[in-house]
Amino acid sequence: MSYLICYDLDKPGQDYSDLISALKKLGAYRFQYSSWFLEKTQYTPLQIVNHLAQFVDGNDRLLVVEVQNNAAWRNLMITDNTVRQILAA
Repeated sequence: MSYLICYDLDKPGQDYSDLISALKKLGAYRFQYSSWFLEKTQYTPLQIVNHLAQFVDGNDRLLVVEVQNNAAWRNLMITDNTVRQILAA
């Protein structure tokens, strides 16, 4: 399965480099400032949220949603071909 991972970090000025490192270690692609794609993983959405929760504050928000091959986009931080590959996974 492929997933969309989004977060809202509710404390300006905090250092979330550990969260970004954890997302990269999972193999996620950043396509907006607080939105990432994670393709072809064996983890469930709940497992991903529980893993990432250790890298954010208690008042921050996390969302993980299964991605289907049906989307539209404009001006993302990754190439259109990369998005197509993720959606096709």
